[in-house]
Amino acid sequence: MIAVFQTIDLALSIYTWIIIGSAIFSWLYAFNVVNSNNRFVAMVAEFLYKATEPALRPLRRILPDLGGLDISPIVLLLIIFFIRSFMWNTIAPALV
Repeated sequence: MIAVFQTIDLALSIYTWIIIGSAIFSWLYAFNVVNSNNRFVAMVAEFLYKATEPALRPLRRILPDLGGLDISPIVLLLIIFFIRSFMWNTIAPALV
């Protein structure tokens, strides 16, 4: 059962880095640091959008509109941190 928890933890860890990468990429795109006409940049943008938008969209509907500030990635990272902590500190010790 620990192997299942380790696999879930690894997937959540990878997804955490994808969320961070998406946030950084959105800043770079907004300030025209990256060339939006480049095909590789467009592929990266599409991947990051498709990977993070299904998880961020429900949070954006719930959270209040703060103008240009989007705090949904921060809230999602806090939820992932809570899930990982709950999994290792509450569920895993109960199974052993």
